[in-house]
Amino acid sequence: MRTPGGSGGWWGRKSTPGKVETYTRWSFHFFAVFEVAAVGLPLFAQVRAGLAGWMTAVVVVHALLCSATASRALDWTRDRRAQPVRLLWALGTVTVLISVVALVLRERGPGGDDLRAATNTVFVCVLGFGTGTLTLGVRGRRPLLAVVASAVGGALVVQLPLGVAAPAALGTAVAVLFTAGCLAFTAAFSVWLLDAVYELDEARETRARLAVAEERLRFGRDLHDVMGRNLSVIALKSELAVQLARRGRAEAVEQMIEVQRIARESQREVRDVVRGYREADLRLELAGAQGVLAAAGIDCEVTGDAAGLPVEVQSALGWVVREATTNVLRHGDAGRCVVGVRVAEGRVVLTVENDGAKVGEGDGGDGTGGAGLVGLRERLTAVGGKLEAGAVDGDRFRVVATVPLPSATATATATATGTGMGGGAS
Repeated sequence: MRTPGGSGGWWGRKSTPGKVETYTRWSFHFFAVFEVAAVGLPLFAQVRAGLAGWMTAVVVVHALLCSATASRALDWTRDRRAQPVRLLWALGTVTVLISVVALVLRERGPGGDDLRAATNTVFVCVLGFGTGTLTLGVRGRRPLLAVVASAVGGALVVQLPLGVAAPAALGTAVAVLFTAGCLAFTAAFSVWLLDAVYELDEARETRARLAVAEERLRFGRDLHDVMGRNLSVIALKSELAVQLARRGRAEAVEQMIEVQRIARESQREVRDVVRGYREADLRLELAGAQGVLAAAGIDCEVTGDAAGLPVEVQSALGWVVREATTNVLRHGDAGRCVVGVRVAEGRVVLTVENDGAKVGEGDGGDGTGGAGLVGLRERLTAVGGKLEAGAVDGDRFRVVATVPLPSATATATATATGTGMGGGAS
């Protein structure tokens, strides 16, 4: 259910898929920060300041390019933009160039063991981070494995012309395999998880739309069953009356009287169908809401008893339960919902409260907005009731519907229902 826009902040206004996507994006941005912190900054303690500054700047450029590529590639995985082919090629080229320069400095550059250790770290990490980011821009297991295999194979082959011993070259290649493989697996799993969350959210929306469509089909089917037969009879009798009238037969009047009777009967039956569609049974709605929410993984507790309430009161409150349940399913990320019915002082009070409500969408702080709430207020006004809706305690949303009992039955109903208030979930 949607809550006012004044609380909850930027994170609270996001849907569950939006939160997962934001977490995924910032995870890859954090990889760029980690690359600079783990590779670039330690260079100042290992090599002379001038060379350390240049090497750190190169690592920073590579990290920023990785971050930009990851962001564009994630947009591509969500089908929001085209595959960033040029950016992928640019990242691949820069990764190869930095790795080769670091390898040359390791084998041919001036300096001792500190320089060799520093450039080896740059070689392995830059190649690993670059390869892991590139896997975000491909789809399928084979292309992903091909990117990782190319990086590992290139790391092994490029060392041999520089005179690196085979065992040392193999050890470096294994380090590249471990770094690139872990990042590639992280990228693939993150994309899979993000797709799964979005698909689950779409499935929930589809289920809600199907429920509405099924109800419309049921109403259309009932209306067709009622009207189809009667309209066929009206058409036949009208045709017969026309034929009789053309022949001057008095029976034509009798046929038209029969047509009139069937038409009035059809009107009555249509009103019955519409009344049955518009009037909701509160007890059935409470049980249905509990079942639907439980199927959606939401813990639902129902307290109170609707037995003995007048039909018009049950109908009005039943619609409140329907609308509130729909909002809990479609808006927010509820984990628990509590529905309570109580009778006090000649009135029935229905309360629906859920957690995990969205912030910044839907009605205002006074709960006046939203077409669903407006429709509920109209139904409650017809029976002298009122509706209050709004946020409570941050991410909680509460709907309170109050309907007065008819004066003739208020005392009897309060006595009948008061004994059931201590019952558990219905």
